[in-house]
Amino acid sequence: MASGLRRQQRRSSRLRPARNLWGGLPSLQALTMPHQIHPLLKERTAGVLLHPTSLSAARGTTGVGDLGPAARRFCEWMHRAGLKRWQMLPIGPVGAGDSPYSSLSSFAIEPMLASIADLVSDGWLPASVLRKSAAQKKSEHQDRSSWSRARNHKLPLLEHAYDNFCHQSARNRRAMAQFQTFRKLQSSWLLPWTDFAVRQSSWNKSIHSAKREYHAFVQWILDRQWQALRKYASSLDIKFIGDLPIFCGADSADVHANPELFRLDRSGRPQVLTGCPPDPFAVDGQLWGHPHYRWAAHRKDNFAWWTKRAKVTLNRFDLVRIDHFIGFVRAYEVPGTAKHARKGKWGRTPGRELLTKLAKELGHLPFIAEDLGEVTPAVHRLRDEFKLPGMRILQWAFFDAEGQSNDLSHQHPRHCVVYPGTHDNDTIEGWHQSLDRAAKKNLQSYFGNDSRLSPGKMLIQAALHSPANTAVIQMQDFLGHGRRSRMNVPGRPKGNWLWRLKPEDLKMKHATKLHAHVKMTGR
Repeated sequence: MASGLRRQQRRSSRLRPARNLWGGLPSLQALTMPHQIHPLLKERTAGVLLHPTSLSAARGTTGVGDLGPAARRFCEWMHRAGLKRWQMLPIGPVGAGDSPYSSLSSFAIEPMLASIADLVSDGWLPASVLRKSAAQKKSEHQDRSSWSRARNHKLPLLEHAYDNFCHQSARNRRAMAQFQTFRKLQSSWLLPWTDFAVRQSSWNKSIHSAKREYHAFVQWILDRQWQALRKYASSLDIKFIGDLPIFCGADSADVHANPELFRLDRSGRPQVLTGCPPDPFAVDGQLWGHPHYRWAAHRKDNFAWWTKRAKVTLNRFDLVRIDHFIGFVRAYEVPGTAKHARKGKWGRTPGRELLTKLAKELGHLPFIAEDLGEVTPAVHRLRDEFKLPGMRILQWAFFDAEGQSNDLSHQHPRHCVVYPGTHDNDTIEGWHQSLDRAAKKNLQSYFGNDSRLSPGKMLIQAALHSPANTAVIQMQDFLGHGRRSRMNVPGRPKGNWLWRLKPEDLKMKHATKLHAHVKMTGR
């Protein structure tokens, strides 16, 4: 779930923090063993925000980017540019609107991320499929993703690879043993996912296989390719930052397999949905359609589902952004039958208990708190108690002529992550075009009235020079793209998640110039 319409200016909430029904005092562990900042969050680094589906076309790639040659080339470009953090959006199987925030599973990986080129290298597909992909690629709009084209091309090839794998199993016992080990070790989430995927396939009588083994095989090759890419990135001193949506979709493997953990009625429909209250940007509020958690059930089993989810995610990423961190303090609850969010109410959530459990299991918490929007002091207290960095958005900094915005560079603490903008914001160029005269004047005044830098260079320099330990910049902004390259417009049901790199965008000459500036800012 994307965090909804972002404020262009931070406003303090008029809501008084409610009494903490889940226990107002820190645990004994929190009192005796203070939480520590994760080592990776102490390093002064720069990174890039780019979802893998936005990677450029390469051998065997049709429709959307994947984990193959283009991903490795992007890592090489990052290394040349001195960028050490690759932040991505959620990588689960996409649901409604092809949104990564409406995933069908909190554990599985989107099948369209599988690299056909790497399956050819593994010997599970013939080289001829790459020639066919090259012919199809010529007809693509190279700066736009096409999920329908990706599925039509890739799903038959994944089934073909599975058939070949099965036929070769007698000759390749090592691969079969690795597959069976993966199924055993990941069974707690893999079995619910394959059951759900088979059920989805039976509803859609198309090319989808109805075999659980096939869906398990797809997750196995995705895991193999993911870990290979992560290992390659690590060899170039690049760490991955993931994204953990706080809620689950109503039609997801998570809800189907664990109905007792969600507030559903006897027929399995959501009793309580989550969202945001009305504001000047959304007069009816926002109704996300995600069922709320039955927190009492999570507490009863000592947050086992959440612990498993965190561990699986951290097996793929080095750091993880928690989307809608506010939800660990309170959630806006709307009746399940509501058509809008006007009649919702705030309810408390046991975020402190959950984070205490995760800290006990994981040690130093490798999380980034997305603490944006209507943030109460309780949210800041929870974030600070567990030594989690928050986020600062430079695009929101120039609406205060007095220079008091916490998003201005000179206001940033070291322990935070600075962004010119996130996937929910316009590109810097698009943002600048939409600014009113007063905000443009504030921007020019902040950087010097004689500055001849473009808005993009202004904000990129501000991010890199910020005291914040971590600076992350959208790839579109490094390239100076306009609003056509915006990734998401919150509240718009169609036309999102489409932007894609062109092969010619990754110029090593550009990376070398960027590296010099990154190095000069101590990152």
